[in-house]
Amino acid sequence: QVQLVESGGGSVQAGGSLRLSCRVPGMSYSYCWAWFRQAPGKEREGVAVIDSAGITRYADSVKGRFTISKENAKNTLYLQMDSLTPEDTAMYYCAASRSPPCTLVAKYYDAWGQGTQVTVSS
Repeated sequence: QVQLVESGGGSVQAGGSLRLSCRVPGMSYSYCWAWFRQAPGKEREGVAVIDSAGITRYADSVKGRFTISKENAKNTLYLQMDSLTPEDTAMYYCAASRSPPCTLVAKYYDAWGQGTQVTVSS
């Protein structure tokens, strides 16, 4: 099973920015790539998704603040996070799927990373 590896998490003050990266081995064999997050005591939620055509979708809570992108030549998925708030504090996971649909629902993804922690202080 493909193992994804996230990096770029950390601690930042409200209003700040972070960029998460995710190495996706064999990226060209996947069709959808996404970022999810899970805060303590909450369910895992989809944050952003991008498909092989570059079409993106975002959760309403991050729309206009987060940007998902990918660089096939580097087998890397990114999540640029701006205007961060304490409500964005969570463990962030990248995920990949070899077939559509490209959704923000976790059950459709079959490859996951171990997660990277993002903490936003007020």
